[in-house]
Amino acid sequence: MQISKKCSIAIHCLVFINEYGRQRKVTSELLSLSTGCNPVIIRNILSSLKKAGIVAVPPGTGGATIEPPLEEISLYQICRAVEPDAISKLIGIHSSASLLCPVGRNIGRVLGNAYQTVQEDLADSLKRISLQNIVDEYHAVLAQAE
Repeated sequence: MQISKKCSIAIHCLVFINEYGRQRKVTSELLSLSTGCNPVIIRNILSSLKKAGIVAVPPGTGGATIEPPLEEISLYQICRAVEPDAISKLIGIHSSASLLCPVGRNIGRVLGNAYQTVQEDLADSLKRISLQNIVDEYHAVLAQAE
């Protein structure tokens, strides 16, 4: 159980667009080379980010740009854009428990409350981390590598 890799790929694409979008036209083919993903997957992710108002992609030959300021884009927004139910799918309750057993009859409600708290905590954490935080961390890692 994990958050979809689509979220990581989307963040990767956004950092790439931020870093190189002013110098060259960022296309799905170029992002594909950087991420190691099929260009079709990249186009689907960019389409989802566009619908969420995170990127602008002109029709035709591409050239994606980031729309809002980086500090206004949270990881939560990015993940919701590309995988709307990622957080709710993170932890699931098995559906085959025996209704004849007292534990089986009630475990869904018991776990449901606990898992709801975990999901809310995760969403709150993702909301506190901005794309600007990620870009700043990327620059810090680059500086350490020099």
